[in-house]
Amino acid sequence: MDRRNFVKASAGALAGLALADSLGPLVQAAPPGRPDLAVAHGAAPRQLVRAVVDALGGMRSFIARGDVVVVKPNIGWDRAPEQAGCTNPEVVAALAQLALEAGAKRVKVFDRCCDDPRRCYVQSGIEAAARAAGAEVSYVDERRFREVRFPGGQAIQAWPVYLDVLEADKVINVPIAKHHSLARLTLSFKNWMGVLGDNRGLIHQKLDLALVDVHTVLKPCLTVLDAVRILTANGPHGGNPADVKKLDLVIAGTDQVAIDAYGATLFGRTGADLGCVVEAARRGLGVMDLSRLAIRRLEA
Repeated sequence: MDRRNFVKASAGALAGLALADSLGPLVQAAPPGRPDLAVAHGAAPRQLVRAVVDALGGMRSFIARGDVVVVKPNIGWDRAPEQAGCTNPEVVAALAQLALEAGAKRVKVFDRCCDDPRRCYVQSGIEAAARAAGAEVSYVDERRFREVRFPGGQAIQAWPVYLDVLEADKVINVPIAKHHSLARLTLSFKNWMGVLGDNRGLIHQKLDLALVDVHTVLKPCLTVLDAVRILTANGPHGGNPADVKKLDLVIAGTDQVAIDAYGATLFGRTGADLGCVVEAARRGLGVMDLSRLAIRRLEA
């Protein structure tokens, strides 16, 4: 990176931290009706999850009795929660519990890890927390991928997708907000990499287009963005506590374009800075302009 780009990138990162610091108590008059996005701030991640889901109409608005539900976190890295490399385990557990309370028959939690999954599942705290909440936690079985076609795909026309996702009645996407060396940020769109098989390195050649291609077919009923801690640099794996910023936020909605556009603001960016968000909005898959959204902010 040359000096000009380094200065530009540094300024963006500092702006993001300044913005995060200036958020203050997220309390405002709730807009009438069901909001497009719910944003909760507070010290207890499980309470934050329940607050945003309740603001969107409650888990029974998304999960029906007897559903088989996949809760898809980021468990890609051998990192502790304090390092913000994986989704916060309390957020994952809260979603599993709410789905079961809503009548789900089964809740499955898994991810196709980048590091050794035996270490990722334990070190992240997700395996223990999800099991305690009643979820089924399993490693990805490389034999359980099936090719899925993406009609009109701009970068990929077909790709192997994990069978448990294809067979689920409902999928809840639960990414963590963090820096990514290639995509700038990894939020809800990028979290789908964990259900894709084969050589995922090939997808990175046209990453933004490919992520949107996948989203044309794989659409969650609910997306919950974990911003309890965000990773501001050296993503996606992280490791240095100095790169972690504690925001105590959880954001939820059904529009992944809107979720990622909002997530970008936590880093001093906008949705227009993220290629996958711009492309998804261009294809009519969601709303990137936050001024057009009803956003309910809560103190939990």
